[in-house]
Amino acid sequence: MSLLTASCSTTTTGNNPPDPDGAGGSDGSTGEGDSTLLIGAFQVRSSPAAPSGDGAPEAAGTTAVLGKIYDGTTPSQIIWELAAEEGSCRLLTPRVPFCNQPCGGSAVCVEDDTCQAYPAAHSAGDVTVLGLNLQSGEASFVMKPTANNYQPPAGVKLGYPPADEGQTVRLDASGDFFSAFSVESKGVSPLELLNDAVNLEPDQAVQLTWTPPGQAGISEVYVKLDISHHGGTKGMIECSAEDTGSLDLPASLVTQLLDLGVAGFPTIVVTRRAVGSTTIQQGRVDLVISSQIERSVVIAGLTSCNDDSQCPEGQTCQSDLTCK
Repeated sequence: MSLLTASCSTTTTGNNPPDPDGAGGSDGSTGEGDSTLLIGAFQVRSSPAAPSGDGAPEAAGTTAVLGKIYDGTTPSQIIWELAAEEGSCRLLTPRVPFCNQPCGGSAVCVEDDTCQAYPAAHSAGDVTVLGLNLQSGEASFVMKPTANNYQPPAGVKLGYPPADEGQTVRLDASGDFFSAFSVESKGVSPLELLNDAVNLEPDQAVQLTWTPPGQAGISEVYVKLDISHHGGTKGMIECSAEDTGSLDLPASLVTQLLDLGVAGFPTIVVTRRAVGSTTIQQGRVDLVISSQIERSVVIAGLTSCNDDSQCPEGQTCQSDLTCK
């Protein structure tokens, strides 16, 4: 279920968790379905190479292409609720509903005493991919459903970046259980985050800076700041903003997030993305082109650890990967 769950739109009280692949995009509808119901996603995810030991970047980044379509929306065990909002950012806190009658392995508790069945994945036939940069120089390749999952066949090697900025990427599905459809999106330039590290302090805003895109209006930037995921997530800040080159995470939201609690190895994920959509009878299918960077977060008084040897003398490594 992870592919679809990872691409669901954020809702303040619904079942879908926030994630960088959840933006809506241009609607190239081919059916009469409900465009608000996300049933599938094809994702072209790239990440720039991490700097090598001497500070110089490696030769190239990485790219992955994945796709899956379900016959309904994917439920989540966590409901993300809006705790505070400022500008393009908001603080979300998790709520886990409780069902007296267990839902079993084929369903999940989505509200108190309310179970929702997991949807089933199905085929949309062969999917022809056009517009990605291939090392072979060819213009397209075909993905066949394998256990109703889509990915490039063996031997197809993607270039980096997977698509030039503004380049049209198109998927044509031949049709099977799901009817034939086409969906388009645009290539984005590789994200260059200029923050070496992100420091969190109470009552202090966090300024993120990155190299602006070469073409305006193609992409947006999504930010996810989670500083407690190794101890059971207590909350997160998410922002969806224009791709201008900078974004301030408001001091008030940072302070509230710190007050919720921290765990070891906190991180921030920044994603540049462009999203195209089409609607078929069962709902909406997205094509997401993204470039993503994850950075460590520095919090005063927090020492992260995997074992006791990484802790100061007199402290031990806790289950949430912090030294105490």
